[in-house]
Amino acid sequence: MSLAGKHILVGISGGIAAYKIPELIRLLKKAGAEVQVATTKHALEFVTCLTLQTVSGHKVYSDVFAAINEHSTEHISLPDWADLMVVAPATANVLCKMAHGIADDALTTTFAAMRKPVVIAPAMNTNMYNSPATQEAIRVLAQWDNITMLDAASGELACGTSGKGRMQEVDVIAAAIEYALSPKPLQGKHVLITAGPTQEAIDPVRYITNASTGKMGYALACACIKKGASVTLVSGPTQQSMKAWEAFAPVKVVDVVSSAEMCKATVEAFHEADIAILCAAVADFTPCTVATQKIKKQPGQTQMTIELKTTTDIAATLGTCKKTGQQLVGFALETHDELANAERKMQAKNLDMIVLNSLQDKGAGFGVDTNKVTLLYANGTKKDLPLLLKQEVADIIVDNII
Repeated sequence: MSLAGKHILVGISGGIAAYKIPELIRLLKKAGAEVQVATTKHALEFVTCLTLQTVSGHKVYSDVFAAINEHSTEHISLPDWADLMVVAPATANVLCKMAHGIADDALTTTFAAMRKPVVIAPAMNTNMYNSPATQEAIRVLAQWDNITMLDAASGELACGTSGKGRMQEVDVIAAAIEYALSPKPLQGKHVLITAGPTQEAIDPVRYITNASTGKMGYALACACIKKGASVTLVSGPTQQSMKAWEAFAPVKVVDVVSSAEMCKATVEAFHEADIAILCAAVADFTPCTVATQKIKKQPGQTQMTIELKTTTDIAATLGTCKKTGQQLVGFALETHDELANAERKMQAKNLDMIVLNSLQDKGAGFGVDTNKVTLLYANGTKKDLPLLLKQEVADIIVDNII
């Protein structure tokens, strides 16, 4: 996440989830943002002014008439300063006030003057959340062009019950902030992305796979979402997650295991895609037969032969059915003759662009947070990128597709 140079105004109301907000502020500052805080007086019953001042590095605005205010009109100067305001937690009381223009404390007067993007994260008891007044306030606010309204999460609540009403976790709120601040050149576009490895079963307990972690593919999905696209992510088995984005953004994750499952899901999704980015490390071979029971080593046995057959080439399959206007992007991980192999792959599979990375480059490839790639285009041009974080690489790749 990058929020370098951004000014974020954090608004806190009086709910128990306020104790999580110092961690949100820490995440925002780590991403490069400058943060200021405005609160209701009741919010300071749950998290202290000293804590918020320490983590933000600024005085906390909590009283419209306090003598310590730097200006007499903080409720105007703070919205002017901010690029975005986030209200978290947003209690039933504050939601209803904001929806109906009531401005009677430091937080709601500041919100009333805010004309830039606002992210709202409700938090309260389930019955309060489901009350007609609260739901009407959420409906009204969600219709405003500048507001991103997060749905409340479900789970254990502070009152001891379980249900809907939890504030979304701070990583979800941080992702929503980044999303709200990002330009949307891909608005209205549908992007299909494949990510991760595949697993080709040998028997019920063994399989053939590779070292892909899915980090690059998931970074590409994040990059496309931030730029306004709706995303279908076909993912092999991986520890990566899109849960922070799934809470508010148009993303669908299709989990698959084998190359055959990935091929089927990708071909089905390709018909509606404007852009397809094939980043998954799909197995080239799969066992001809899969044992129904665990294969046992026999006494005296010193070797075993597994007969393999080729899998369906997903990139080539999509290349043959690509329609006018669709863009097809592939990846090539090579160990020798990198440029020549990547160019042959691009031409043979009717790709518009291929992303080449080599295992010969230190810091590139599987299991690391960085990558070093070369972008090759069907028109013969190429662009070499330095070693960068995979999210930075993903952002550049998507910018070059656009």
